[in-house]
Amino acid sequence: MIIELILVGVFIGTMSGFFGVGGGMILVPILLVLGFEIKDAIGISIIQMVFSSVFGSYLNHKKGSLIIGEGIFVGFGGFVGGYIGGYVTAYISDVVLQFLFFALLIFALFRLFFSKNHEDDSQTKSLSKALLFIIGLVIGIFAIALGVGGSIILTPLLVGLLHYPIKKAVSAGLFFVAFSSVAGMISRLSSGTIDFHYGLVVATASLVGVTFGIWLKDHVSSKNHKLSLLFLYLLALGMLIKKIYF
Repeated sequence: MIIELILVGVFIGTMSGFFGVGGGMILVPILLVLGFEIKDAIGISIIQMVFSSVFGSYLNHKKGSLIIGEGIFVGFGGFVGGYIGGYVTAYISDVVLQFLFFALLIFALFRLFFSKNHEDDSQTKSLSKALLFIIGLVIGIFAIALGVGGSIILTPLLVGLLHYPIKKAVSAGLFFVAFSSVAGMISRLSSGTIDFHYGLVVATASLVGVTFGIWLKDHVSSKNHKLSLLFLYLLALGMLIKKIYF
C-alpha cells in the first residue's frame, strides 16, 4: 500500500502543479478505488493539498506567474469557508458527498469548456473586495467538505467570468487552495478525522510532482493547457461514476 501511495502522491503533485488544483478532485476518486472510505479519503486529500498548494504557490510566485493582489481577499474567504467546511463533513452521508462531488465536476467541466482563451490581462475584470471574500467563503465551505481545494470551482470562474489568462488563473487557483486546505486541516484535526499515517506519505511524495508539474505548465501553450485541464475533469468524472455505479 505504501508504494502505491508514494506513486499516487508524485502523480497528484504533478497534476497539482500543472493544473493549479489541490489534487483532491483526482486523489479522492483514486483513494476510493484503492479501498479507502470517502471520509478517510477526504482527510488524506486535505493533508496533501496543504503540502502541494503552499509549496506550489511559493514556486509560482518565485517564477512570477502568481500575482497575489486581489487574490488575498478570495484566499481569506477560502480560509474561513474551509474551516467551516471541515466541520460540515461529519454531518453529511457518504452518498450525499459522492453526488455533490459529481455535480461539482460537471459544473467545472461545463464552465471551462465554454470559456474563451485570453492570452493577456487586457480583458481581465475586477470585483469588489467584499464580493471576492464572499466568493472565497462559499467555495471554501463547499470544497473542503468534499475534500477538494476549491480551485476546480474557482479556476473556471476566473477564466469564464473574469477573463483571466488560463495560466494565471491556474496559479491563482492553487494559491486559493493554500488558504482553504490549511483551514480545513485545522478544523478536521479538532474533530479527529484525519489519517496522518497515509496522509503524510502521499503529501511528501507530492512535492516532487509539484516541482515537475509547474515546470511543465510553463512549457506548454495556453490552448493545450486548457485541453489538458478538460481531460483531467473527464478522468475524475469517469472514476467517480465507476465508484458510484459499479
